[in-house]
Amino acid sequence: MRAPSYRAGYRRTTLGPLAFRVRLRPLVICLALAGAMLAGALWALMHGSLHIPTGAAIAALTGGEANREVLHIIMEVRLPRVLMAMLIGAMLGLAGAAMQTLTRNGLADPGLIGVKEGASIGVLLVLFGAPGLSLGWRPVAGLAGGLSAALLVCALARDLSGLRFVLVGIGLSWLLSAVLLIFLTTADINDVETALLWLAGSLHNAAWPMLPVAALWGALGALTLAATARQADAALLGDAAASGLGVRLKGLNGLRLASSALMTAAAVSCVGSLGFVGLMAPHMARLMVGGGQGALLTGSALCGGFLVLAADTFGRLAFAPLQIPAGIVMAVFGVPVFLLLLWHRRDRL
Repeated sequence: MRAPSYRAGYRRTTLGPLAFRVRLRPLVICLALAGAMLAGALWALMHGSLHIPTGAAIAALTGGEANREVLHIIMEVRLPRVLMAMLIGAMLGLAGAAMQTLTRNGLADPGLIGVKEGASIGVLLVLFGAPGLSLGWRPVAGLAGGLSAALLVCALARDLSGLRFVLVGIGLSWLLSAVLLIFLTTADINDVETALLWLAGSLHNAAWPMLPVAALWGALGALTLAATARQADAALLGDAAASGLGVRLKGLNGLRLASSALMTAAAVSCVGSLGFVGLMAPHMARLMVGGGQGALLTGSALCGGFLVLAADTFGRLAFAPLQIPAGIVMAVFGVPVFLLLLWHRRDRL
């Protein structure tokens, strides 16, 4: 007779002295998603104002023989943009999955608690107040603004999983949006043009110096969410059951909220506001991957990376030489998805 874990889809795998169980279906789907994202990245590297053949693109990436123009376009222009799109999408997907689990609301988004607006205000203060500072200061200012907004919501709501938390977050988001409009209406017109392009969620300024900064904060948030995944699964059973299993809910909720706010603020600081990624990616992961928090987080990161990469590539190529920011493309496709989710949840709202 087969063991219950085998019937549930788990398989025992050994790697030297280590032994662990994996579920084959989520693993295969995640590997397929990763392969699709890598294929999309290669396609994005090849296409643009100058079409680069597959062989030349691979040669440039692997250090093979490539002419100087192709090498410059691949390594200095397109590759940082593609890597930034996948990294930012993964961060927003992880943040969205954590926020939806935390609030137990499938319509939750990382921008729910004003983190995006707070991070935007922090970056605009640097852009308008100290334009001579290097790009490395933008994530610092954005993280300060985003985390300050998250802490303010927590202090006012006093409960991280109730309806009051959501309502306070929405109210603060609108307040900070008004502050953003005040910045834009009182600033110099030249600064406003730069700020509006950045706020639209454009990756055209993606460069190598920004990638390690985004990767650092993304890795910190992802590791925290992965380390607390099993406790988050237990928390979904209810507060009483989770406490009986030894889960410290306040500490768990605080860690996951901080990780979500951290990754969202870092993403906004690097490329501006990208809406609907954190909303759509977890739902795509649940539909395709399923499983517990570990599978959900992995699937959400892959789906988020693919979404932003596809949005940026579409905006870059569809109306060339005009480039549409990825944030606008995500809004065009994200609003119908949001309305569809509202329709499916109409009896629970």
